Amino acid sequence: MTVLVTGGSGFIGTNFCKLLLKKNFKVINVDSLSYAANKEETLKLKKNKNYFFFKANIGENKKIHKILRKFKPQYIVNFAAESHVDNSISGPTKFILSNTYYFSNFLNTCNNFLTLNFFLKKKFKFIHISTDEVYGSLKRREKKFTEKNKFFPNSPYAASKAASDLLARSWFKTYKFPIIVTNCSNNYGEFQNKEKLIPKIIYNCIKRKKIPIYGNGKNIRDWIYVNDHCEAIFKIMKKGKLGENYNIGSANEIDNITLTQKICKIINKKFKNKFRHENLIEFVEDRKGHDFRYAIDSTKIKKMGWKPKINFDNGLKKTISHYIDFYEN
Repeated sequence: MTVLVTGGSGFIGTNFCKLLLKKNFKVINVDSLSYAANKEETLKLKKNKNYFFFKANIGENKKIHKILRKFKPQYIVNFAAESHVDNSISGPTKFILSNTYYFSNFLNTCNNFLTLNFFLKKKFKFIHISTDEVYGSLKRREKKFTEKNKFFPNSPYAASKAASDLLARSWFKTYKFPIIVTNCSNNYGEFQNKEKLIPKIIYNCIKRKKIPIYGNGKNIRDWIYVNDHCEAIFKIMKKGKLGENYNIGSANEIDNITLTQKICKIINKKFKNKFRHENLIEFVEDRKGHDFRYAIDSTKIKKMGWKPKINFDNGLKKTISHYIDFYEN
């Protein structure tokens, strides 16, 4: 079985490609190799005979069509996106271009390919990976997001992803394109770019740099270990119903300041010196349009037999060990 993975050199994409290779799938990674790509891991994966890499943007119709014709994948899993909220606030146009315009080009190219290769359509699935941020912000005691929640995005990033989800729906309804959308909570784990919260905290602890925390640090996120997310995507890829969307979360809510203190305490024990890394924390001006709380109800996917396996504390310890090895070697 062949899977085309777009954005397969990114954080979640890299981990998903590794999972597929372990399960003996042929993996075609299409990635533009932006600043957030894991170029070293991509080079390592190229040594696997079942892994093929192509540098391309999903909006490059001719390149994508050529790859589709050559490999005729049974599945496409789309991670390709601009994803950092802060960057979307300072430069929203790039996010709208990548996450909506290029994405619509990609959908069109894939749909045209299926039209020409109609014999593939019965077994073909396109999984579009999105975010819980499309739903907007929750108050402290509000019910968790379900798949029936309306979209209320509050950042250019979230709005661009909400638009991509609606485009996916429209291609399913209008063209009968075999697509499924997933909306996941905050991921953490190996190979994440250090601009993101958890690797930034770890990196700044290692380098003894100030750890900036927005506002009062009370904003709440639901965290899921990246390997659990990848297993959920694989489950949906195999058993998900076309035209549906699935929320993926770990029921692990924690506010930013508590999370930061937890990471600092783990690192204190690892380095076994008198330096207290929590002293590096400093509160900075809050992010514009900062959502207070995200929380995902994963009942729907759990009915398919998936559940998260990685305990949060254990996942954090594994993640911290990975980054300490990475930055100190």
